[in-house]
Amino acid sequence: MIIRIGTCEVRKTRDSIVELSVDAIVNAAKETLRGGGGVDGSIQRKAGPGLLEECRRFHGCRTGDAKITGGYCLAGKHIIHPVGPVWRGAENGEAELLTSSDRRSLEIAVVNGVRTVAIPAISCGVYHFPEEAAAVLGVGEVKRFLEVEERELEAIWFVCFTDGVTAAYEALFEVHG
Repeated sequence: MIIRIGTCEVRKTRDSIVELSVDAIVNAAKETLRGGGGVDGSIQRKAGPGLLEECRRFHGCRTGDAKITGGYCLAGKHIIHPVGPVWRGAENGEAELLTSSDRRSLEIAVVNGVRTVAIPAISCGVYHFPEEAAAVLGVGEVKRFLEVEERELEAIWFVCFTDGVTAAYEALFEVHG
């Protein structure tokens, strides 16, 4: 499924994020930026030990913010590491923090000359953010970001890793398509 927002092609895919040939992949990072399970663990393993060494230089990242590193052994030149919130029932600003991590990822991409980017469902794994809510927030923020002014992003891929995430994005793409 593909939709267009301005000049940018936005699509949903069920491929492995570490196998995609894009300028940058977005990692679902922890505040320590030291790796973990899920998407973060697979990116760390595929990228190789240089990634962890570079991440250590940042001394972490706040929830809602993001950092950028080299891509190392991945096809793309960059990895963007936003830190999404742990779901605690929507009473602790989780939606705002997730939206902020999405926006920071896109801002960092543009500043660093990224034209194509792959984004996973941030905070939906071990952080337990509801998949449908995360999809609505992610697509909404991408749409706002691309519509504010002419952006140089050519393609954004939402990478789905579970049936629930896939269904959530499919429903949104039908509405926005």
